[in-house]
Amino acid sequence: MLPTCYISGRLEAGCDEAGRGCLAGPVYAAAVILPDDFHNPLLNDSKQLTEKQRDALRPVIEVEAVAWAVGIVDNVEIDHINILNASILAMHRALDGLKIRPGAVIVDGNRFKPYGDLPWQTFVKGDGRFANIAAASVLAKTHRDEAMTLLHEKYPQYAWNINKGYPTKAHRAAIETYGPCPLHRMSFRLLNPQLTLNFDI
Repeated sequence: MLPTCYISGRLEAGCDEAGRGCLAGPVYAAAVILPDDFHNPLLNDSKQLTEKQRDALRPVIEVEAVAWAVGIVDNVEIDHINILNASILAMHRALDGLKIRPGAVIVDGNRFKPYGDLPWQTFVKGDGRFANIAAASVLAKTHRDEAMTLLHEKYPQYAWNINKGYPTKAHRAAIETYGPCPLHRMSFRLLNPQLTLNFDI
C-alpha cells in the first residue's frame, strides 16, 4: 500500500507527467490531492499498469480525489522551450487548475521549479512510492493517450492509436515514408539524420 503523501495532514499535491519521450504531440501533466484515507490496491506507477488497469483507475481517482487537474504543453511550445521546461510548465499548469490550493507539492523525478511560495520536493521513482504521485501518473497517462487516439484520426499514417507518439520502429518508419506532420516535435531526433522539412500548420 502506497502512502497517500509525503507528510500526512496537509493538502499535498502529487505531480507527474506523460509523453516526455514522445516524438509527437503534447506533454501532459497531472496534479492530484488525495484524501488521507484513500486506498486502492491497484494504484501504482502507471508504467507498471496495463491500459485496462489505468482506464479503470482514472474515474476512481477523479471521483475520490480532493482535487485534480491536468496541464498540457503542445509540441510548438516544446520546441521553443525544450522538453524539460515544457514538462515542468505542464505541471505548473496542472497546479493552476486545482480547485483547492495545496499546502505543498511533491514531484516524480529529480527536476522541478518553484511554484509560487509552496514548499516542494522531488522523488526519483516517486510514482511508485507515493499514492498522490501515482494517481497523477495515471491521470497524465490516460488523458494523453486519449488525446493521441483522437489525433490519430487526423493523422492515421503514424498509428498514434497504438504508439501514442512514442519512438517505435513503426512510427519512425512512417515519418521516413510520409515526413513529419505539424504535431511532430521538430527539436527531437525524428530520424537519423534529422529531417528538416518545412510545413504549414
